[in-house]
Amino acid sequence: MSNYSQLDSVRLLATLPHPCGYLEDREATTVFVDPQVPVDQRLYSRLSELGFRRSGNYLYRPQCSNCQACIPARIPADLFIPNRNQRRCWKRNRDLDVFHKRDIDCDEHYALYARYIEQRHADGEMYPPSREQFRSFLNNPWGSTRYLEFRARERLVATAVTDVLSGGVSAIYTFYDPEEERRSLGSYSILYQIEWARRLGLPSVYLGYWIESCQKMAYKSQFQPLETLQNHRWSLQSD
Repeated sequence: MSNYSQLDSVRLLATLPHPCGYLEDREATTVFVDPQVPVDQRLYSRLSELGFRRSGNYLYRPQCSNCQACIPARIPADLFIPNRNQRRCWKRNRDLDVFHKRDIDCDEHYALYARYIEQRHADGEMYPPSREQFRSFLNNPWGSTRYLEFRARERLVATAVTDVLSGGVSAIYTFYDPEEERRSLGSYSILYQIEWARRLGLPSVYLGYWIESCQKMAYKSQFQPLETLQNHRWSLQSD
């Protein structure tokens, strides 16, 4: 039985067409797993192999009738070779201490999250930030989420929300101090998760969807080699 035929037992619901958040003048349709379907870490891992992503308690993937621009992407951890800028980024952040947490529902993390959204994503769907949004977007009930704290002399400068799956780690979201732009903390977070996946013996770091013509997604193609899911198969893409 193929992975795709296993989806026959999972009830999927679809949204009505709505404006695409990444490409102007296009409509998007999203399918998501029925919230009534019992989800555990095993099913979540399998769905990630099929290109689904998590937002809060929802598992979803784009399914647009006239567009296939959203391509699931992941980094094969053992094959990854950092480029010159990534090596510099790694060295630049050698002073950071990293702590693995199971919960971040506290004022310190929310304050950093709110400042990040207000200064970096005031034009996005997550603006304005709220505590309820913070909790629902980042947490999930399946026991797979870890929170990576990046601290400079005890000061919290970034947090990466990461799900640990059977086939890899999934980089859900990273928020950081907007005043620490020189550190390139978004890139450093991914570099750290690649190293972490290697230590865990996991093959991949899932990056979500990559859109070739979307500038916001351009950073993902800097991590080479990159695997993409097309025609139901994961395959390596060369730089």
